[in-house]
Amino acid sequence: MAGYTRIAVIYGSDSSEWEVSCRSGEYVASRIDITKYDVYEIFARFGKWQLTAFRKRNSMRVPLPEGSRPEIDKTDFSVTLYGEKVKFDFAYIMQHGKPGETGQIQGYFEMLGIPFSTCSAFVCAVAFDKYACKCYLRDEGIVKLAPEVFFRQGCDVEALSETAVSTLGLPLFVKPTGAGSSFGMTRVEKAEDLPQAVRFAFSESPTVIVEKGIPGEEFTCAAYTDGGEVKTLPIIQIVTSNDYFDYDAKYNGNSDEICPAPVSEEISSHIQETTRKIYRRMGCSGLVRMDYILASDGLYFLEINIIPGMTGASLVPKMVKAAGMDITDFLGTVIENS
Repeated sequence: MAGYTRIAVIYGSDSSEWEVSCRSGEYVASRIDITKYDVYEIFARFGKWQLTAFRKRNSMRVPLPEGSRPEIDKTDFSVTLYGEKVKFDFAYIMQHGKPGETGQIQGYFEMLGIPFSTCSAFVCAVAFDKYACKCYLRDEGIVKLAPEVFFRQGCDVEALSETAVSTLGLPLFVKPTGAGSSFGMTRVEKAEDLPQAVRFAFSESPTVIVEKGIPGEEFTCAAYTDGGEVKTLPIIQIVTSNDYFDYDAKYNGNSDEICPAPVSEEISSHIQETTRKIYRRMGCSGLVRMDYILASDGLYFLEINIIPGMTGASLVPKMVKAAGMDITDFLGTVIENS
């Protein structure tokens, strides 16, 4: 056991996901074991890091009002609270999007030598970029990948859109390579709608992939490390009446998230083992979640969620509950094995 004492939970981000990040961070902070750790909540957005609340062991949470929130000293990752310098010895990163999932904040902690809850800076950078991640997995034979066409801002969108339609057919999914929570994502049914969808995706990321739509059932599975062993949680099947599992379906209750998924043990085990293989192949650490489409010709990988959502409506807490685990104990496992 690592034996950390002062846990800093960092939330907020520089991306469109910052509000979801706050909800995730507050949830995690409220569930970390009150008998083992002092917990400090840090809101970090566009370079301004402030302590918003803290909770000493076996004590109540103390929120700090705006205008009296101390700034975090980034030279050594500490804060001066009521005249006392507090240096954090572990960072639980809950920043969805940039910089929490891009590897930037991980690089900061790596330079300071402070342990943190996620994958390394390099792994985050590769895994968060949807195109780079697919390239990393493409020749391994672990899982199927939907064919795609890659767009970079400044390209001839009209010409490349024609190529995408002629090569991949319809429907298509347009995805910013560096965004989460389905921000900037569009399902395209008509060829004439593709250029506009690509330009919309560029509002979230300078690079975009257009993927062939794969019909099938959507599943997700989370993995984490415990005592050096990669473990998985029960898989979830996602059913939505929306066109796909978009932001509305994820956060506004417009989906059924069935856990454990009503599938055979063979399918469940296959998805879990695939998740463990990808986790090892990518060099992941901490808690991650991977999304898939199960089609008639096999299992297709969608993406890795380096910092999966941890709100009351999120998938991982449902998996933890289905596994018969206590969320506080589970978070302790993530912390002490990071």
